[in-house]
Amino acid sequence: MELDALDTRACVELIIEDHRGVADALKTAAADLAALIDGLVVRMRDGGRLIYVGAGTSGRLGVLDAAECPPTFHTDPAQVVGVIAGGDAALRRSSEFKEDDPAGARQSLEELGLCGRDTVIGIASGGTTPYVLGSLTIAKAAGAATALLSCVPVNPTPPGCDHLIVLGTGPELLTGSTRMKAGSATKLALNTITTTAFVRLGKVYGNLMVDLRATNAKLTDRAIRILIQLCSGLTREAAATVLETTGGDLKTAIVMERLGMGRETAQELLKEHDGLLRAILE
Repeated sequence: MELDALDTRACVELIIEDHRGVADALKTAAADLAALIDGLVVRMRDGGRLIYVGAGTSGRLGVLDAAECPPTFHTDPAQVVGVIAGGDAALRRSSEFKEDDPAGARQSLEELGLCGRDTVIGIASGGTTPYVLGSLTIAKAAGAATALLSCVPVNPTPPGCDHLIVLGTGPELLTGSTRMKAGSATKLALNTITTTAFVRLGKVYGNLMVDLRATNAKLTDRAIRILIQLCSGLTREAAATVLETTGGDLKTAIVMERLGMGRETAQELLKEHDGLLRAILE
Protein backbone atom coordinates (compact mmCIF):
# COMPACT_ATOMS: atom_id res chain seq x y z
CA MET A 1 0.00 0.00 0.00
CA GLU A 2 3.05 2.27 0.13
CA LEU A 3 4.39 1.38 -3.31
CA ASP A 4 4.38 5.01 -4.43
CA ALA A 5 6.45 6.02 -1.39
CA LEU A 6 9.33 3.60 -2.11
CA ASP A 7 12.62 4.70 -3.58
CA THR A 8 13.72 3.20 -6.91
CA ARG A 9 15.88 0.40 -5.45
CA ALA A 10 13.17 -0.68 -3.01
CA CYS A 11 10.57 -0.72 -5.80
CA VAL A 12 12.79 -2.87 -8.01
CA GLU A 13 13.52 -5.35 -5.20
CA LEU A 14 9.85 -5.59 -4.23
CA ILE A 15 8.80 -6.42 -7.80
CA ILE A 16 11.50 -9.08 -7.99
CA GLU A 17 10.47 -10.57 -4.66
CA ASP A 18 6.82 -10.60 -5.67
CA HIS A 19 7.68 -12.65 -8.77
CA ARG A 20 9.23 -15.49 -6.76
CA GLY A 21 5.85 -17.18 -6.71
CA VAL A 22 5.66 -17.52 -10.49
CA ALA A 23 7.60 -20.80 -10.69
CA ASP A 24 5.71 -22.20 -7.68
CA ALA A 25 2.41 -21.45 -9.41
CA LEU A 26 3.49 -23.48 -12.44
CA LYS A 27 4.80 -26.30 -10.28
CA THR A 28 1.40 -26.60 -8.63
CA ALA A 29 -0.21 -26.86 -12.07
CA ALA A 30 2.40 -29.29 -13.46
CA ALA A 31 0.12 -32.35 -13.56
CA ASP A 32 -2.63 -30.45 -15.36
CA LEU A 33 -0.15 -28.98 -17.83
CA ALA A 34 1.29 -32.44 -18.52
CA ALA A 35 -2.17 -33.90 -19.19
CA LEU A 36 -2.92 -31.08 -21.63
CA ILE A 37 0.42 -31.52 -23.42
CA ASP A 38 0.05 -35.30 -23.72
CA GLY A 39 -3.23 -34.88 -25.58
CA LEU A 40 -1.82 -32.02 -27.65
CA VAL A 41 1.12 -34.15 -28.82
CA VAL A 42 -1.16 -36.96 -29.98
CA ARG A 43 -3.27 -34.54 -32.01
CA MET A 44 -0.27 -32.67 -33.44
CA ARG A 45 1.25 -35.97 -34.60
CA ASP A 46 -1.96 -36.44 -36.55
CA GLY A 47 -1.61 -33.03 -38.20
CA GLY A 48 -3.42 -30.96 -35.59
CA ARG A 49 -2.70 -27.37 -34.69
CA LEU A 50 -2.37 -25.39 -31.47
CA ILE A 51 -4.39 -22.17 -31.39
CA TYR A 52 -4.06 -19.61 -28.61
CA VAL A 53 -6.92 -17.17 -28.02
CA GLY A 54 -6.67 -14.17 -25.72
CA ALA A 55 -7.26 -10.46 -25.22
CA GLY A 56 -4.87 -7.74 -24.08
CA THR A 57 -1.66 -9.01 -22.45
CA SER A 58 -2.89 -12.61 -22.60
CA GLY A 59 -3.52 -12.36 -26.33
CA ARG A 60 -0.15 -10.73 -26.98
CA LEU A 61 1.64 -13.49 -25.09
CA GLY A 62 -0.16 -16.14 -27.15
CA VAL A 63 0.80 -14.43 -30.41
CA LEU A 64 4.40 -14.09 -29.18
CA ASP A 65 4.75 -17.77 -28.31
CA ALA A 66 3.23 -18.79 -31.65
CA ALA A 67 5.59 -16.48 -33.54
CA GLU A 68 8.64 -17.95 -31.83
CA CYS A 69 7.92 -21.58 -32.74
CA PRO A 70 9.00 -21.49 -36.44
CA PRO A 71 12.51 -20.08 -35.83
CA THR A 72 13.05 -22.27 -32.75
CA PHE A 73 11.64 -25.58 -33.96
CA HIS A 74 11.44 -25.16 -37.76
CA THR A 75 7.67 -25.54 -37.65
CA ASP A 76 5.09 -24.49 -40.20
CA PRO A 77 3.78 -21.05 -39.12
CA ALA A 78 0.27 -22.49 -39.39
CA GLN A 79 1.00 -25.18 -36.78
CA VAL A 80 0.86 -22.81 -33.79
CA VAL A 81 -1.39 -19.77 -34.19
CA GLY A 82 -2.18 -16.82 -31.95
CA VAL A 83 -5.60 -15.11 -32.12
CA ILE A 84 -5.98 -11.80 -30.26
CA ALA A 85 -9.08 -9.68 -29.67
CA GLY A 86 -8.87 -6.70 -31.99
CA GLY A 87 -6.56 -8.43 -34.47
CA ASP A 88 -2.93 -7.58 -35.17
CA ALA A 89 -3.55 -3.90 -34.44
CA ALA A 90 -4.13 -4.85 -30.79
CA LEU A 91 -0.53 -6.04 -30.53
CA ARG A 92 0.56 -2.39 -30.41
CA ARG A 93 -2.56 -0.50 -29.29
CA SER A 94 -4.88 -1.82 -26.61
CA SER A 95 -8.41 -2.77 -27.68
CA GLU A 96 -9.98 -3.49 -24.29
CA PHE A 97 -13.58 -3.17 -25.47
CA LYS A 98 -13.06 -6.06 -27.91
CA GLU A 99 -12.69 -8.55 -25.06
CA ASP A 100 -16.33 -8.19 -23.98
CA ASP A 101 -17.76 -9.91 -27.07
CA PRO A 102 -18.15 -13.69 -26.51
CA ALA A 103 -18.53 -14.18 -30.27
CA GLY A 104 -15.59 -11.94 -31.10
CA ALA A 105 -13.28 -14.80 -32.10
CA ARG A 106 -15.85 -16.61 -34.23
CA GLN A 107 -14.71 -15.27 -37.61
CA SER A 108 -11.02 -15.94 -36.88
CA LEU A 109 -11.73 -19.46 -35.68
CA GLU A 110 -14.04 -20.24 -38.58
CA GLU A 111 -11.39 -19.03 -41.04
CA LEU A 112 -8.98 -21.49 -39.45
CA GLY A 113 -11.40 -24.34 -40.17
CA LEU A 114 -11.11 -26.02 -36.78
CA CYS A 115 -11.38 -29.80 -36.59
CA GLY A 116 -11.01 -32.60 -34.06
CA ARG A 117 -7.23 -32.68 -34.39
CA ASP A 118 -6.87 -29.08 -33.21
CA THR A 119 -6.35 -27.76 -29.69
CA VAL A 120 -7.58 -24.31 -28.67
CA ILE A 121 -6.14 -22.78 -25.50
CA GLY A 122 -7.97 -19.76 -24.14
CA ILE A 123 -5.78 -17.43 -22.07
CA ALA A 124 -7.51 -15.25 -19.48
CA SER A 125 -5.62 -14.20 -16.35
CA GLY A 126 -8.83 -13.38 -14.51
CA GLY A 127 -10.69 -16.39 -15.92
CA THR A 128 -13.76 -14.39 -16.96
CA THR A 129 -12.95 -12.71 -20.29
CA PRO A 130 -16.06 -13.18 -22.52
CA TYR A 131 -13.98 -13.18 -25.74
CA VAL A 132 -11.93 -16.10 -24.43
CA LEU A 133 -14.73 -18.11 -22.83
CA GLY A 134 -16.86 -17.68 -25.94
CA SER A 135 -13.99 -18.95 -28.10
CA LEU A 136 -13.88 -22.20 -26.10
CA THR A 137 -17.57 -22.81 -26.77
CA ILE A 138 -17.06 -22.10 -30.47
CA ALA A 139 -14.01 -24.37 -30.64
CA LYS A 140 -15.73 -27.21 -28.79
CA ALA A 141 -18.67 -27.05 -31.17
CA ALA A 142 -16.20 -27.47 -34.05
CA GLY A 143 -14.81 -30.63 -32.40
CA ALA A 144 -11.50 -29.19 -31.19
CA ALA A 145 -9.94 -30.01 -27.82
CA THR A 146 -9.99 -27.02 -25.48
CA ALA A 147 -8.24 -25.60 -22.43
CA LEU A 148 -8.43 -22.47 -20.30
CA LEU A 149 -5.31 -20.96 -18.76
CA SER A 150 -6.14 -18.70 -15.82
CA CYS A 151 -4.23 -17.15 -12.93
CA VAL A 152 -7.13 -17.32 -10.47
CA PRO A 153 -9.43 -20.20 -9.43
CA VAL A 154 -12.31 -20.74 -11.83
CA ASN A 155 -15.42 -22.45 -10.48
CA PRO A 156 -17.26 -24.05 -12.11
CA THR A 157 -15.21 -25.07 -15.13
CA PRO A 158 -16.50 -23.00 -18.08
CA PRO A 159 -18.69 -24.70 -20.73
CA GLY A 160 -16.68 -26.28 -23.51
CA CYS A 161 -13.45 -26.45 -21.50
CA ASP A 162 -11.68 -29.83 -21.46
CA HIS A 163 -8.62 -28.76 -19.44
CA LEU A 164 -8.57 -26.07 -16.75
CA ILE A 165 -5.07 -24.86 -15.91
CA VAL A 166 -4.90 -22.57 -12.88
CA LEU A 167 -1.68 -20.70 -12.16
CA GLY A 168 -2.32 -19.38 -8.67
CA THR A 169 -0.11 -16.29 -8.71
CA GLY A 170 -2.24 -14.35 -6.21
CA PRO A 171 -2.87 -10.59 -6.03
CA GLU A 172 -0.66 -8.30 -8.08
CA LEU A 173 1.74 -5.89 -6.41
CA LEU A 174 0.27 -3.21 -8.69
CA THR A 175 -3.38 -4.01 -8.09
CA GLY A 176 -5.10 -5.48 -11.15
CA SER A 177 -2.08 -5.21 -13.44
CA THR A 178 -2.03 -8.74 -14.82
CA ARG A 179 0.82 -7.86 -17.18
CA MET A 180 3.06 -8.35 -14.15
CA LYS A 181 3.12 -11.58 -12.14
CA ALA A 182 0.23 -13.19 -14.00
CA GLY A 183 1.81 -12.20 -17.33
CA SER A 184 5.13 -13.73 -16.31
CA ALA A 185 3.46 -16.97 -15.24
CA THR A 186 1.44 -17.08 -18.45
CA LYS A 187 4.52 -16.65 -20.63
CA LEU A 188 6.34 -19.39 -18.73
CA ALA A 189 3.33 -21.69 -19.10
CA LEU A 190 3.07 -21.12 -22.85
CA ASN A 191 6.82 -21.66 -23.27
CA THR A 192 6.46 -24.86 -21.28
CA ILE A 193 3.56 -26.11 -23.40
CA THR A 194 5.20 -25.59 -26.80
CA THR A 195 8.73 -26.55 -25.77
CA THR A 196 7.61 -29.79 -24.12
CA ALA A 197 5.31 -30.63 -27.01
CA PHE A 198 8.02 -30.16 -29.62
CA VAL A 199 10.55 -32.09 -27.54
CA ARG A 200 8.05 -34.97 -27.54
CA LEU A 201 7.58 -34.53 -31.29
CA GLY A 202 11.30 -35.05 -31.97
CA LYS A 203 12.37 -31.45 -32.57
CA VAL A 204 15.08 -31.79 -29.91
CA TYR A 205 17.91 -34.26 -29.27
CA GLY A 206 19.45 -34.00 -25.82
CA ASN A 207 18.92 -30.30 -25.25
CA LEU A 208 19.89 -29.32 -28.79
CA MET A 209 17.56 -27.73 -31.36
CA VAL A 210 18.33 -30.28 -34.07
CA ASP A 211 15.27 -29.74 -36.23
CA LEU A 212 16.49 -26.50 -37.72
CA ARG A 213 17.24 -25.51 -41.27
CA ALA A 214 20.32 -23.37 -41.86
CA THR A 215 18.75 -20.47 -43.73
CA ASN A 216 20.99 -17.62 -42.55
CA ALA A 217 24.48 -17.09 -41.17
CA LYS A 218 23.48 -17.45 -37.51
CA LEU A 219 21.54 -20.66 -38.06
CA THR A 220 24.28 -22.09 -40.30
CA ASP A 221 26.84 -21.49 -37.56
CA ARG A 222 24.56 -23.06 -34.97
CA ALA A 223 23.93 -26.09 -37.18
CA ILE A 224 27.64 -26.59 -37.79
CA ARG A 225 28.41 -26.41 -34.07
CA ILE A 226 25.67 -28.93 -33.24
CA LEU A 227 26.86 -31.26 -36.00
CA ILE A 228 30.42 -31.14 -34.65
CA GLN A 229 29.16 -31.76 -31.11
CA LEU A 230 27.16 -34.84 -32.12
CA CYS A 231 29.66 -36.28 -34.61
CA SER A 232 33.05 -36.79 -33.00
CA GLY A 233 36.11 -36.01 -35.10
CA LEU A 234 34.23 -33.87 -37.59
CA THR A 235 36.00 -30.66 -38.56
CA ARG A 236 34.14 -27.43 -39.11
CA GLU A 237 34.90 -27.54 -42.83
CA ALA A 238 33.65 -31.13 -43.13
CA ALA A 239 30.52 -30.28 -41.14
CA ALA A 240 29.79 -27.36 -43.46
CA THR A 241 30.15 -29.66 -46.47
CA VAL A 242 27.77 -32.29 -45.07
CA LEU A 243 25.27 -29.59 -44.17
CA GLU A 244 25.46 -28.16 -47.67
CA THR A 245 24.65 -31.52 -49.23
CA THR A 246 21.41 -31.64 -47.22
CA GLY A 247 20.32 -28.17 -48.24
CA GLY A 248 20.82 -26.98 -44.67
CA ASP A 249 18.73 -29.76 -43.06
CA LEU A 250 20.62 -30.43 -39.81
CA LYS A 251 18.77 -33.55 -38.71
CA THR A 252 19.43 -35.28 -42.04
CA ALA A 253 23.10 -34.25 -41.84
CA ILE A 254 23.42 -35.78 -38.37
CA VAL A 255 21.99 -39.13 -39.48
CA MET A 256 24.19 -39.17 -42.62
CA GLU A 257 27.36 -38.51 -40.68
CA ARG A 258 26.66 -40.69 -37.65
CA LEU A 259 25.47 -43.72 -39.63
CA GLY A 260 27.56 -43.24 -42.78
CA MET A 261 24.72 -43.17 -45.27
CA GLY A 262 23.48 -41.05 -48.15
CA ARG A 263 20.96 -38.24 -47.99
CA GLU A 264 17.95 -40.13 -49.34
CA THR A 265 18.51 -43.11 -47.03
CA ALA A 266 18.87 -40.81 -44.04
CA GLN A 267 15.65 -39.01 -44.92
CA GLU A 268 13.79 -42.30 -45.29
CA LEU A 269 15.07 -43.42 -41.89
CA LEU A 270 13.91 -40.18 -40.29
CA LYS A 271 10.50 -40.56 -41.87
CA GLU A 272 10.27 -44.17 -40.67
CA HIS A 273 11.00 -43.09 -37.08
CA ASP A 274 8.79 -39.96 -37.07
CA GLY A 275 11.87 -37.75 -36.99
CA LEU A 276 13.01 -39.05 -33.58
CA LEU A 277 16.81 -38.94 -33.62
CA ARG A 278 17.21 -40.91 -30.39
CA ALA A 279 15.30 -43.85 -31.86
CA ILE A 280 17.66 -43.86 -34.83
CA LEU A 281 21.02 -43.18 -33.18
CA GLU A 282 20.63 -45.20 -29.99
